[in-house]
Amino acid sequence: MTTTVLQKHALPVLDFLLGEWLELDQLLTRNAFEEHSLDSCQDYLAAASDIAAKFFEPAQRISDLQEPRVAADGSVVLPPESHAAWEAYRSFGFLSARHAQAFGGLELPRVVDLASHVIFGSSGANLVPSMLTEANAALILAHGTERQKRVFAHAELEGRWTGTMAMSESEAGSSLSDITTRASVDGSDHDEDPLGPRYRIRGTKMWISGAEHDLTDNIVHLVLAKIPRPDGTVDPSTRGISLFIVPKLLVDPDGNVLERNDVSLIGLNHKLGNRGIPNTSLAFGAGAWHPRGREGAIGYLVGAPGDGLRQMFHMMNAARTEIGLAAASVGLAGYALSLDYAKQRRQGRPTTTSGKDTSASQVPIVEHADVRRMLLAQKAYTEGAVALALYAARLMDDETTGSVAQAEEASELLDLLTPVVKSWPSEWCLEANSLAIQVMGGAGYTRDYLAEQYWRDQRLNMIHEGTHGIQALDLLGRKVRIRDGALLRALERRVLHTCERAVESGLAEESRSLAQAWAAVLAATDAAWATNDPQDALANATPYMQGFGHVVMAWIHLDLAVTASSSSHAQAGGRLAAMRYFFAYELPKVGAWLEVASRRESVCRDVAADDL
Repeated sequence: MTTTVLQKHALPVLDFLLGEWLELDQLLTRNAFEEHSLDSCQDYLAAASDIAAKFFEPAQRISDLQEPRVAADGSVVLPPESHAAWEAYRSFGFLSARHAQAFGGLELPRVVDLASHVIFGSSGANLVPSMLTEANAALILAHGTERQKRVFAHAELEGRWTGTMAMSESEAGSSLSDITTRASVDGSDHDEDPLGPRYRIRGTKMWISGAEHDLTDNIVHLVLAKIPRPDGTVDPSTRGISLFIVPKLLVDPDGNVLERNDVSLIGLNHKLGNRGIPNTSLAFGAGAWHPRGREGAIGYLVGAPGDGLRQMFHMMNAARTEIGLAAASVGLAGYALSLDYAKQRRQGRPTTTSGKDTSASQVPIVEHADVRRMLLAQKAYTEGAVALALYAARLMDDETTGSVAQAEEASELLDLLTPVVKSWPSEWCLEANSLAIQVMGGAGYTRDYLAEQYWRDQRLNMIHEGTHGIQALDLLGRKVRIRDGALLRALERRVLHTCERAVESGLAEESRSLAQAWAAVLAATDAAWATNDPQDALANATPYMQGFGHVVMAWIHLDLAVTASSSSHAQAGGRLAAMRYFFAYELPKVGAWLEVASRRESVCRDVAADDL
C-alpha cells in the first residue's frame, strides 16, 4: 500500500468517526447492507487511499499548472495525469459504489461512500468530474424512465460518460426563474421517442463544470429550460422550469453513438483555483451542428413538464453536502501538510523565567504555543467539518434504510442541517487553509508547497452550489420556520441528549455551555422574526447562520468528545483537545453573531448605495 503524509493523517480520522462515533457496525446489520462488513469497508477505504496516493496526489499540482486548454479542433485537453487518475477511479468502481448492483454498484452505505470522497477530495478534488457525474446519474435514477436509466445513468456510473448540471445563465445567475433557455417540441412524433419526449433546446449556460473535456467521448448535460405555451409566452416563475437530458453525442435506444448534438463550447472560464476541471460556457442549439438534419440541440424531458427545479434540487441537495465535504477535505489536506511541516521545521527556543538559552538547540515550531493554537484551530475546523458531513451521510442512510421513525427524523434533520453542512466547512476550512499558510510562514506562501493551492481551490466552495448568502436565507428564511419550528425541535432533541451524555462523561461545564448556546439560537430565531417582516429578519441571515453553525459544530465536537472519553482509540485524545479548543476559543463568538440578528440590525439594509 502506498502511504503519504496525507493518507497517514486521513485514515485514522475516518476510522474513529466511522467505527467509534457513527457506529458503522450497527448500520451494517441492516438488510440493505448485509453483504458488507467492517473489514470490507476498511478494505474499500484502504483501496481508495492507495489509488489517491498513487494517482491523485502526484497529479494535484500538475493539473493546477497545466490548465485545461482548447485544441484546434475545439476539444478541451487535460494533462495525461488527469486521464490516469480518472481511469483508476473509474475502473475501480468508485462512481457506482453506493448504487444498486444492477447499475454496477456495491450498495455501500452512503457514509462509507462519502468517507472515500474525503480521501479523494483531500488528494486532488480538482482532477476529475466525479461528483457531478455521480449526482447526475443519481438524479436520472430517481426521476428518469427505465430507458433513461439504462442508457444514460448506467454509462455514467461506469465512467464511460460523464455528467453535468447546466442551470446558471449569465444574466440570471442564481435567480432561476429568469432563465431564458427554451425547449420546443421536436416534431409530431416527439412523444414517441424511446429515450423520452423529444425537444429542441436553445440557449446558453454559464459556469458549467466538466462540460467539455477529453476524458470521455460523451457528456450528459442536465439542462433547465422553459417550455413556451401555445401563444409563445412562458411561466415567469420557477414553476415553468423543466429538466432535459441533453447529451453531447446523440445515441440510439441501446446507447450506441449516432451523431453530434448541437451543443458547442463558447469558451473556458479561467479560475483562481480548482483548475483541473474545465469550467465552461455552453451554447445549446446555436447551429454549430444539425442533428436529425436541422439546428437545435435535442433534449429528452425528465419527468413531467414544470417539475425541473424540484428534480434538480434532488441533485443540488446532495451536491451541497458534497461541497461541504469537499471543503472539509481540502482543509484537512492543508492541516496535514502544515502539521507535518511544524513537526519538522526548527526555529526559535522557548522563553523561560530566565530568558532564552541561546546555547540550546532550536525546537520544532510545533513547540510554540501560538503555532499550536493555529494547528488546534485547523484541527477543530477541518476534522469537525469532516465529522459534520459524515453525520449528514449517516442521516442519509437512516433516511433510506432505517425504520419509519428513523427515516422521518433523519429527513427533518437533513432538511435543517443541509445549509450548515454546505456553508460552515466552506467558510471555516477556508480559514483553516489560511492558517496552514501562516503556520508555514514564507514557505507556505510559495509554490514549493501545496498550501497556497489548497487556499485557492478552497475559495470556490463559499460560491458554488448556492452561495453563502443563499444558504443563510434558506436557513433563517425557511428551514427554521417549517411546521412552526418542527425541524428545530428535532435537532434540539439530539443536542440536549448530547448534553445529558456529556454530564455523565464528566463534561458538565461544556454541557452547560452548549445548552446555553442552543437556547440563544432559539431566542435569536424568535427575535429575528418578531416583526414577521422578512426584510427585518433576513437582513442579518448570514450572521445568524454563522452563529447557528458554530453551535451545531460545538454540538458535534461535544458528541465526539463523549465518545472519545470512553474510547481507547488513538484519536481519542485529539478529539478531546479539539473540543476543548472549540469551546474555549470559538463558541464565545456566537453571541456577537446572534445579537445582531436578534435586534434586527438595519445598518446593512439601510445604507445608501452611494455611501458604499
